Amino acid sequence: MEPHAEDQHQHEEHQHHSYDHHHHHEEGHEHHHHSHDHHHEDRNADGYWIGKDGKHYHSHDGLPPHTHEPLDSPGYFSRRAQRLANRDFTERAFTVGIGGPVGSGKTALMLALCTALRDKYSVAAVTNDIFTREDGEFLVKHGALPAERIKAIETGGCPHAAIREDISINLGPLEELSRSFSTDILLCESGGDNLAANFSRELADYIIYIIDVAGGDKIPRKGGPGITQADLLVINKTDLAEAVGANLKVMEQDALRMRDGGPFVFTQVKHGVGVKEIVQHLLGVWEEATGKKMV
Repeated sequence: MEPHAEDQHQHEEHQHHSYDHHHHHEEGHEHHHHSHDHHHEDRNADGYWIGKDGKHYHSHDGLPPHTHEPLDSPGYFSRRAQRLANRDFTERAFTVGIGGPVGSGKTALMLALCTALRDKYSVAAVTNDIFTREDGEFLVKHGALPAERIKAIETGGCPHAAIREDISINLGPLEELSRSFSTDILLCESGGDNLAANFSRELADYIIYIIDVAGGDKIPRKGGPGITQADLLVINKTDLAEAVGANLKVMEQDALRMRDGGPFVFTQVKHGVGVKEIVQHLLGVWEEATGKKMV
């Protein structure tokens, strides 16, 4: 199981930050923001409405409304969106997005990556939770990084919107950390979500999607953008395969088929198994993107 802090946390009041973004986007890339000018009187019984742009909107818990990109297939690794070319890494350092369902091991992987990278690279981290700061507090408690290098974000009821449709809630803290610590690598953990969630390329230069064996060997073949289009798929908690009756060979075959040859790694992140391989994948792309050399 993914580790959790055992003590009761005293959560500080949620602070509202205002960030001013000035981005230079490549042609063909459109930055997604919340739109607040809607005809709320047209809202249906399920709380959805159609905005002036013709898209379907909804909101959660009184938070700003948002829309979602339609999906008509699980997607293909070979057709995945590529990282943005010629991005200015002085504005925001190379950013690694870590996504996956609840309990798959995202926070454990964040801790493992921080531990593996922090002695040779300047690293900072942003965590996303729905209504708490649990994951950020876990990283601080376990000494992943100095507390000032970790920011915890509360996304509200749609954590997938914060990493794709409206990424501003993450961009601000990431840019602030990048400026404050001259970071080489930023880690951004999404809130736990479903198989349809994935990062926008305007947010993540490298995407890791983590699933776990405890969900059964059917998970890779279920597909979804995270499984099929992440730069690296991590299949975690292989030590639980026998206990839950999961066939790792089936998972391997399905991962190869669903990702049409894209890379994946079997891991036991909590025990350090496979973490070195993840770091090698990540740093290889970091080196190519930034022009810097591995230490």
